[in-house]
Amino acid sequence: MTHAIALTPPRSPLRVRVVRRLFRDAVARLPLRVLMPDGELLGAPSGPLMRVVRAEDFFSRVGADGLIGFGEAYMAGDWEADDLAGVLTVMATQLASLIPAPLQRLRGVWARRHPRSEEGTVENARRNVQRHYDLSNDLFAQFLDPSMTYSAALFRGDATWENLEAAQHAKIDRLLDETRVGPGSTVMEIGTGWGALAIRAAERGATVRTITVSAEQRVFALERVAAAGLSGRVSVELCDYREAAGSYDAVLSVEMIEAVGERYWPVFFATLDRLLAPGGRVGLQAITMPHDRLVASRHTYTWIQKYIFPGGLLPSVPAIERNLGPLRIAGHHEMGGDYAETLRLWRERYRSRRAEISRLGFDEVFHRMWTFYLAYSEAGFRSGYLNVRQFVLERGGS
Repeated sequence: MTHAIALTPPRSPLRVRVVRRLFRDAVARLPLRVLMPDGELLGAPSGPLMRVVRAEDFFSRVGADGLIGFGEAYMAGDWEADDLAGVLTVMATQLASLIPAPLQRLRGVWARRHPRSEEGTVENARRNVQRHYDLSNDLFAQFLDPSMTYSAALFRGDATWENLEAAQHAKIDRLLDETRVGPGSTVMEIGTGWGALAIRAAERGATVRTITVSAEQRVFALERVAAAGLSGRVSVELCDYREAAGSYDAVLSVEMIEAVGERYWPVFFATLDRLLAPGGRVGLQAITMPHDRLVASRHTYTWIQKYIFPGGLLPSVPAIERNLGPLRIAGHHEMGGDYAETLRLWRERYRSRRAEISRLGFDEVFHRMWTFYLAYSEAGFRSGYLNVRQFVLERGGS
């Protein structure tokens, strides 16, 4: 399985010259070293090393498609880095200044815009999810911990592979504690994943309805629920969040809002409010970005959207606050550093299981794409450009 990219990128001598100059200027301001094919060393005397393998192809891809082209150049092998997360962390730290201000102001002219086919309608949301979460349960099982939890863990000590499953349980337990889930509670989970949260809530004595639009995840979650002897307490349904019904003591959603899309944020929060029983609480885990970067980039099509999460957009904290409706934030907990460590462990595990993943039918371009995705995400959290928060929401006056 692969994601096709052009072996020979489109050539534009003028764009290549412009991008080459911009790249050199940007590197000169960064604590980064760049080794060019002819042996020239650009940048700082120390710092992570980026090796440009095919300069013309690299600059052509970046000239043709900006940061999308930068990621595609890595997928194609036009550049390398032994410490990929380190290189990307340096860039993420200075992301707002990598492109000169005059070009930033012209973003609407040169930057790609979101395809309408990926907008978060009910129909599109199912297709978007299939392109990522339905790749293969076996793929995700290779690099996730035994809990099969695909979101930020919450470490209580060292961030090691041996501690990752416990850290995932700690993350889930914190949300369940904050939303007061216990014996007799009724719980709605929006976004099943592979069932870890639903099982954990049911083990506390709650009755859980969990919904997903991923057929592959539903089958896997049902099997896990049955194996845990909890089929009487947990129902797993194919259902879009907009179609959910009922009234629940706790409504939980872990890193699903990122797939909703800005147009539907009011609908998402209205759904949380509609499903919440009087006196109940919402537990929301969300990846966030700075509000000024959201404003600057909200209409820009990115590498992560093209190849990993179609239709996705990270909210900012102010964007969440403006869309809450009758709900209010009763508390929140930041855990961005924990996510950087979670992603590091996934990336290292993926690398160690590469041969097994290849046998599942994933090729070299996919490996490079997935490695870039995990390092790119880790860099976002290490640099502080991204954060992840657990929000507790209540109705105003609750």
